[in-house]
Amino acid sequence: MSDAVPTAPAPAAPLLALADVSVRFGGVVALDGVSLDLRPDEVHGLIGPNGAGKTTIFNVLCGFVPPSSGTVLLADRPARRLRPHDLTSAGVARTVQGVGLFGGLTVLENVLVGAEVRARSGFASHLAGLPRSDRDEARLAAEAQALLDSLGIAGLARRPAASLAYPDAKRVALARALLSRPRLLLLDEPAGGLGEADIMALGRLVRELPGRGTGVALVEHHMELVLDVCDRVTVLDFGRVVATGTPDQVRDDPAVAEAYLGDAA
Repeated sequence: MSDAVPTAPAPAAPLLALADVSVRFGGVVALDGVSLDLRPDEVHGLIGPNGAGKTTIFNVLCGFVPPSSGTVLLADRPARRLRPHDLTSAGVARTVQGVGLFGGLTVLENVLVGAEVRARSGFASHLAGLPRSDRDEARLAAEAQALLDSLGIAGLARRPAASLAYPDAKRVALARALLSRPRLLLLDEPAGGLGEADIMALGRLVRELPGRGTGVALVEHHMELVLDVCDRVTVLDFGRVVATGTPDQVRDDPAVAEAYLGDAA
């Protein structure tokens, strides 16, 4: 009989890993040796004062800004050549600080744009009047409708996006991102422009997002939301990481109080 003690399974590879990433625009250093990772089923917050480098990290991940040095891994694979149009097929979805909806399309049509990578025939073909699978279209439409229902806006499905109130438009943008079934969801200031009740509802939703290996990276200025929904938080200041830890660890870190929380007090 063997007396060997069973070993614990190896932890899953991070969905996202930045190692010593720097970004320079001429003489301006936007990111300075940033290293961080995001794990499956985790909500990871990125906070810091304006200009700290949070959105630059998202722009690096989305291929809008190439890193000057360092490495970026998505699902343990180098992402140096990732381009914006590659995001959905790479399992990455992003919401922007605005909403980015197509005003002339209905709410449901806007959400279905997020399913382009999953459809056997593209949603663009549908808009152009080209043939596609009726079964495929019905399946995606039902899933999009279910997402709208989960966000409390199912009744707006046939409304033109241009007619929406801002909080509802933000929900539509989130539903569109979720319909692509991303492995990595980048939320860029989702609470911007929302009232307190809407922020509380958003917090409940973000807490429910991780699952099936999905990870969420959250850039947000609303500190109560970040500390409430995140598993870990990375704090940036002048393009450098000044702290990483649980919300409680970050909240009690003197460097964070000096760089960010103190500014907001």
